[in-house]
This record gives sequence, structure tokens and C-alpha cells, in this order.
Amino acid sequence: MEFWLTFNNREEELQFPIPPPTFTIIKGNLNKTVTTANVAGEINLLGKGEGKLAELTLSSFFPAQEYYFCQYRGFPKPYQCVEMVERWRKTGQPIRFIITDTDINLPMGIESFDYGEQDGSGDVYFTLELREYRFIKVASTPQLNKPEYTAPAVQKPITKDVPNSYTVKSGDTLWAIAKRLTGNGANYKQIAQKNGVKNPDLIYPGQKLVL
Repeated sequence: MEFWLTFNNREEELQFPIPPPTFTIIKGNLNKTVTTANVAGEINLLGKGEGKLAELTLSSFFPAQEYYFCQYRGFPKPYQCVEMVERWRKTGQPIRFIITDTDINLPMGIESFDYGEQDGSGDVYFTLELREYRFIKVASTPQLNKPEYTAPAVQKPITKDVPNSYTVKSGDTLWAIAKRLTGNGANYKQIAQKNGVKNPDLIYPGQKLVL
């Protein structure tokens, strides 16, 4: 089970290196309780349709080192993860929250993002509160000789032209190389496999990688 946040139609992605130990998603109906004048007393009018917006709170941490229980290697540094989530929050645009092996794949707004350090390890602990976002298409009133308004299509991410090879520079990581050249840091796995790199952490300046 993997936990992912994506932004702008998967132009940017972040997989949690340490999955939250638990999660609870809250959904509900827009029911209404009314009081009648007869002996029935209170009655419950059940809502229909989508109901309330789903809500979710997650807590975990961004590790400063590759612990044995991390789900993958080559993940961004803790404050790179923080900068990414903070930047998405400030745009005022929805993100998409995905939990693999479940039916949870929802556009959501970032309600709050709290983070900080606790034990001197450099790990950054965080709590992320999300609320479902619903896309609404608004049509204007039809007028004579004017076509009916339709909402603009969602912009698709720009496809990157990936070079055939890359020479490693000082300070490079496979994740950063994959992110910069392919647009998705998770592609570091394919780059490592294609070049016979058994340990993605062990690359060196001057090494030529086939992409």
C-alpha cells in the first residue's frame, strides 16, 4: 500500500517514504433533523447524492536517512518534501490523494499542514489535513447567436523530451536526475535497473547513465 500526493494532473508527485500507520476517511450524508407538531416528534430527512465532503487526517514523518522500513530509496530530503507540500498549499489549487490497493483516489484541498522536528535525528514529523474538492462545471444562460459556455478542459502536463544519456555531476542523486530529466522522481528505479545500479545511492561524478 503506497500513499501518494500529486499536483497539476501528475506534473509533480510525492510518495510518502514512511506510510502513515493508520488512516481514517470520513464521509457522510447531508441529513437534516426537523421537529413536527404531531406525536412523531423529530424526524430525520436523509440527504441524497454525494453528501458531505470527505475529510482525512494523516500523520507520519519525512525521514532524514534511509531506514530499513522506508518504502523506497532515493526519496527527497525532509525539507524538500515540506517545500513541495507548502508550495502546493499556497497555490490554492487541489491536489490528488491516492492510496494504492484501495478505492481512494480523490481530488482534495490542503486544509492544514503542521510539521516540525522532535528528536534531533533530522526527521520532520507532519500532520496533514485534507478535505475533498469537487469540480463544478458552470454553464451560462444561453443567449441568441451565442454558443453555450463550457468549462475549459483540464490542462495536461507538458511531456518532457528525455535525453538518451546523462553524465552524473557532484551532488546528484538518482531521484533528482529522474525528476529533472523525466519529470517524475519515481523513475529512478527504471534508470537504476537499465544501468545495472544495484544500490541507487551509489552513483559517482562522471558516471554515464543511459536513460
